[in-house]
Amino acid sequence: MELSLRRLRMLRELHRRGTVTAAALALHYTTSAVSQQLTQLERDVGARLFERRGRRVQLTEAGVLLAEHAEEILQSVERATTALERTRDGVTARLTAGVWASVASTLIPTALALLAAEHPGIEVRTRELTPEETADAVRDGSLDFSFVIEYSGYPMLWDPELTRVVIAVERLHAAVPPGTVPAGTIALADLAEHPWVLAGPHSHFGRAVSLACQRAGFEPRINHEVGEQATALSMVAAGLGVTLVSDLGLTLSPPGVEVVALTEPLIRTISIAHRGIAAERPPLRLVIDAVRTAAAERGLAAQ
Repeated sequence: MELSLRRLRMLRELHRRGTVTAAALALHYTTSAVSQQLTQLERDVGARLFERRGRRVQLTEAGVLLAEHAEEILQSVERATTALERTRDGVTARLTAGVWASVASTLIPTALALLAAEHPGIEVRTRELTPEETADAVRDGSLDFSFVIEYSGYPMLWDPELTRVVIAVERLHAAVPPGTVPAGTIALADLAEHPWVLAGPHSHFGRAVSLACQRAGFEPRINHEVGEQATALSMVAAGLGVTLVSDLGLTLSPPGVEVVALTEPLIRTISIAHRGIAAERPPLRLVIDAVRTAAAERGLAAQ
């Protein structure tokens, strides 16, 4: 009997998440592709692994048993990969990272240039996801590491299976149409009467900013709910409202946006998340060092 690691990973995610659709979403496959691979896995092992309960698929006793072993097998493969990397004379590896726009356009290019000069055997590929998706993609094994965020005043739930390494610390600033507010610094409450351009409450950013506004004594009047910071800044430039922008997000700002410091700034911490077992991988440590250097060059080093 030969077991496919890819099919075992699909089985593990089905066991974790409960539905084929959720497993497919986590692994970035179509639902039909996952269903076909799981059916083939049943043929590979010669045992019934699933049974239909209405629209849901439930693991049989044999399915649960194999899913538990799949966890051990996949962890063993990762440990073997780490051990082999440590035996090589030169450092070589291919890592896949989860990023979002402001990180991909600022920290990543500098970090990869440093790696190319000092450790050309390390190849980093990136996949753009929302900040809310990146940690799950690391946990399920589809990413080697990802960038994650946390805001002051809005602590995030943290997965104990993952290790988090702080990379950079940013401030959030007010982004307003020119002449909207006095020059210098302003309090968040000074923006209470203005329309807002802001991400929805299901995003970390939108929720963190809304909570900060509530602590300042007002509920932001969101006229335009948008997820992408670049889009929000373009709408600010068009005079459609105000928003907040991070230090890295400033690189996405078009002409016509005035950036004003907050008297009591919100702080955003950027970290790299990876599975705990990956901490011993030399290539990953070198990548983390390169990203930290890139953050330091922008004056965002974590103290």
